[in-house]
Order: sequence, then C-alpha cells, then structure tokens
Amino acid sequence: MEGEVASNSMGEMSAEEIVHVAKVAVKLGISKVKITGGEPLMRKDITEVVRGIAAIPGLSELSMTTNGIMLATLAKELHASGLKRVNISLPTLDSETYRALTGGRLENALEGVRAAVEAGLYPVKLNMLILKGVNDDAVLEMMEFAGKVGAILQLIELEPINLNMAYYYAHYKSLDEYEEMLRRKAVKVETRKYMQNRHVYHLPDVTVEVVHPIENTSFCLNCTRLRLTSDGKLKPCLMRNDNLVDVLTPMRNGASDDELIELFKLANLRRQPYNQIRAQ
Repeated sequence: MEGEVASNSMGEMSAEEIVHVAKVAVKLGISKVKITGGEPLMRKDITEVVRGIAAIPGLSELSMTTNGIMLATLAKELHASGLKRVNISLPTLDSETYRALTGGRLENALEGVRAAVEAGLYPVKLNMLILKGVNDDAVLEMMEFAGKVGAILQLIELEPINLNMAYYYAHYKSLDEYEEMLRRKAVKVETRKYMQNRHVYHLPDVTVEVVHPIENTSFCLNCTRLRLTSDGKLKPCLMRNDNLVDVLTPMRNGASDDELIELFKLANLRRQPYNQIRAQ
C-alpha cells in the first residue's frame, strides 16, 4: 500500500508529527510514501521530514513530487537523507510560457532536474501536463530533453477535477495521438496494472509514460493510496474531501498508537467508491 504526505508552506504538522503518523502507517503495511504538496520544498524542515520517514523500518520507498525550483541546492542532501526518487513538474522548456504558467524561472527548474539526476535520485520523472494551445506542440522537444538528462517523461492528460470548466474545455487535449506516435517508435511497451493500466513506452533514447485521467472505476478498483493532508487528516479518496479522518487532534491530545491505528482503519472503511465496487 502507498501513502502520500501532502505538505505546504504553512506546515501545520511538525516534522515529528508527520514522522509519527508515517510510523503508524508502516505498522499497518504501507510500504511506500510520497511527499507531495503544495510545494514540499517550501518547508524549512523538509530534510528532517525526509530523514525521519526514510529511517522507519519496513519502508521500501520514499519519493517526492516538486516543482524543482528549490531542488538544485537540496537534491544531494535529500538523497543522502533517504529520498529515493522524485517527480518534477515541468510543463514546458520555453521560459516565457513557463513563467506564465507557474510564475517561476525555468532555469531554476532545469537546474533542479539536473541536480536531481546528478545526486543519484532515480528515477527522475518529468511531469508534463498537456495543455492545448500552450505546450501541446512541444512534446518531441521535451522527449529529447528528458533523454539527454537521463529522466523519464510523463505526459499527463488534463482532467476536470478542481478546475474551472471553461479552462478545461479550452485546454483539454487527448493524449491518443501521442500514444500512437510512441507505439510506432517504442522498442518495448509496459503496462502498469496498478496504475490505471497506463502504458510506459521505452524508446531507444528515452522512456515516456502516459497518464490518462484517474476519475474512473478502473483507478478506484486498483487504488491502494491513502493521503495525509498538511493539517493532519487522513484522506481516503483522492477525489473527495467529505470523508476525511482527523488524526492530528487526537495525537496532540495524547492518543496512543493503537488509537491512531483505529483511525487509519476508519479511514479505510470510508474508501468510496472503492469499497462499493469491491462489494459488487
């Protein structure tokens, strides 16, 4: 089972509290943890968080999703602290487009990508969200860049979750044409069964993974994820916010690990539509 720790600049949970909850999760069989956000590198204690989670016996993998802006100065330290791999959001290689989309400097992100590869984080995955009329003509350029730096490219299809529908309809583009191109070029194609059966295309010079929208029964049926929000709530379903379970308040009130385990069990019982589909 996989767990995700959502972090943001407010840092409602302390590093010690995050590690404590992660220890309880691993006791229950969660073996993979991903630190997400917001932007996790905004936390001044992010190395402490990584070091604490990585040291938990029974944990098999610790990864992170980041925009990479601050990664250049932190990659080596994070890897040394136990971070294994990283996903870096990189929608474009055009400086002006990047600034318009993110408000940041492209060169900072590119330095972060190179630093992550050089630090030994593996794999480094570049998340490219495809936006019609914005970056949909730059996939080949991004494939070339990913191949040169030694990263895996993930093409991500825009989905209508927490998104203005006018924006969605203006910028949505199917990834089917890219998949057809990748099939022609690939020397090997993998299917990730527990990741929505997404395809991974191994080309001679680069590997490309295609990520279609997740709001479907196949994703729910195979989902093994549980998220811990930055304010200390267990989030059983990635696409819902009405079934959260607070673990931070009980923990601060002195709850034992056994009591926290019961809260994890409660969160699992609230997994819908996962449990509904399983019961049919």
